[in-house]
This record gives sequence, structure tokens and C-alpha cells, in this order.
Amino acid sequence: MTQDKVDMFIMTNQKYLPAEKIVFLKQKLLDLDENRFSVVSTMEFKNPTTLLLVSIFLGSLGIDRFMLGEVGLGILKLLTLGLCGILTIIDWFTVQKRTRDQNYNELMLVL
Repeated sequence: MTQDKVDMFIMTNQKYLPAEKIVFLKQKLLDLDENRFSVVSTMEFKNPTTLLLVSIFLGSLGIDRFMLGEVGLGILKLLTLGLCGILTIIDWFTVQKRTRDQNYNELMLVL
């Protein structure tokens, strides 16, 4: 893969991925062939800022956990109103990192 295409992909999607893993990701992308890169470039990532807003406004209902695919914790938050607000507040500070990590893990499955 060409350096320009990889740099453009990284520049476009870096807000969706963990910053500490960008260098490793860049090397993996450079080793891809054209067909695999076209599949990777069409992936849609979850926006960490959107999930933070969902967590702030609907976090006590567990919507943020459902959006991340964590159904069990989503049901727990729904039934307990975010464990009486404790888990909701914790999620406000951790949801963006979890979203970026999930985006990275999904990308690694394709690579």
C-alpha cells in the first residue's frame, strides 16, 4: 500500500482510534494489499464524542452500553438506573476510550 493512502486513512480516522496504537496500525496498513485496504477504508467507526453525549444524556438507561455491544451491562444499568448513578458517572470518563478501543479491535479483525 502506498504511504499517501495510509497517511490519508490515518489522518481521517485518528479520532476514532487509540492514539497509542496509531504507529502499529500504520505499519499494518502499509503491509496490506490493495483489495484488503479497500475493505478497511470503507469501515465505519463509532464516534467517541457521540457516545459521550449519549452517555451523558441517556447513560442511566444503559443506552451507551447497548451501543457498544455490552448488552449485559446495558440491562444492568437500565434496571438499576446506572447502579444508582455510580456506573453512569464512571462511564462519562471511560466511554470514549472504550469506544476507540472497540473501533481498533474491530479494525484488527479485518486486518
